[in-house]
Amino acid sequence: MKKLSKNKIIYFTAVLLACVIFLLVGNRMAGEWSLGAFAGDYGEVYQRVRVLRIIDRTEEESEWTGDILTDIIFSAEITHGPQRGSRLVGMQTLSTMDETGQREVQEGDRVLVGLLPGAEVHYLGNFLRSNTLLIFAGVFFLLVVLFGGIKGFNSLVALGLIGASIFMIFIPGLFSGRNIYALTMIIGVFAILATLAIVVGPHKKTLTAIAGCLGGVTVAAGLMLLMTRLLDLTGNYSSDTGMLLNLPVQLDLHGIVFAGVILGAVGAIMDVAMSMSSSLWELRQADEAANFKQLFTSGMNIGRDVLGTMLNTLVLAYVGSSLTVILLLVSYSTSAIEVLNMEMIVVEMLRALVGSFGMLLTIPLTAAICSWFYPLREVKLHRAKD
Repeated sequence: MKKLSKNKIIYFTAVLLACVIFLLVGNRMAGEWSLGAFAGDYGEVYQRVRVLRIIDRTEEESEWTGDILTDIIFSAEITHGPQRGSRLVGMQTLSTMDETGQREVQEGDRVLVGLLPGAEVHYLGNFLRSNTLLIFAGVFFLLVVLFGGIKGFNSLVALGLIGASIFMIFIPGLFSGRNIYALTMIIGVFAILATLAIVVGPHKKTLTAIAGCLGGVTVAAGLMLLMTRLLDLTGNYSSDTGMLLNLPVQLDLHGIVFAGVILGAVGAIMDVAMSMSSSLWELRQADEAANFKQLFTSGMNIGRDVLGTMLNTLVLAYVGSSLTVILLLVSYSTSAIEVLNMEMIVVEMLRALVGSFGMLLTIPLTAAICSWFYPLREVKLHRAKD
């Protein structure tokens, strides 16, 4: 037992070391990039402050738009950084036509204020939400470890590595002009390898699930490239993507759509492949005499059940993430055919369909690989004895 534990420690250390080396080398090759690399020349530095008191509040009607402008002047204390304890004067400007619906600042609020060099009054940016969000995330991580044990902890490690790959390799590479299609596939493959190798460990289930995932992601990528051409997509389907055209670097909007769809599908494809791989492994352990045909038939039956729920999960996840957009388009459009042909809707439908295709083809592929690979060792030993 001690020897096994030692081997596991060596294995996970080796995997983590390989992942860290990949991140460091990938970051070096991706190119230099930093947060706010394309920010304006105002030179503001955002500071976390606590509102001490409201100094003044004024209202006036705008001569140009007719809306009511409200200016709230407040004093605040910087709560973090080298200037901690220093006081400043801030201002919040609200408009009746403001779509954000930001509430008025009050005493005791913790907010972000943009400090401009030489300015006497500094403007409020946003209410400070990160502290509450970090506490909420911390509770979630703690529960994952408590309920999932070492598997839960490994899942969090894998999640952290995937997040690091996005910010250390994918985004810097994108802004440095690297091929977005290659970057997407590299990050997708890394996510699969890192997650399954760390969460499942050195096991036949890991190898078969990885093989099934790679097949499913490859199919999804090929379909996405084909449908992008067949549907004449421009990639510029929303105000967010349109703003990317104003950056001082040339971005491939088609590639960004491709990346969003494929990276979004990787997680669902991994779920299906791992469910198939684990289920067939348990069947093989329960019946060591099960042959390829029996395992494959059982795998397809399991896959049909898994597919039914996973399709709903994938579609509902995409609908939920774009519900506001869907409501707006349906409200302001005059016909159903107009809505269905809007590129924004087409892209969201592609997200669900391409991911579903990937999952659909992952099922027979993983079932076939497991049915062939799981009995392989026993067959070879039997032949050697003969």
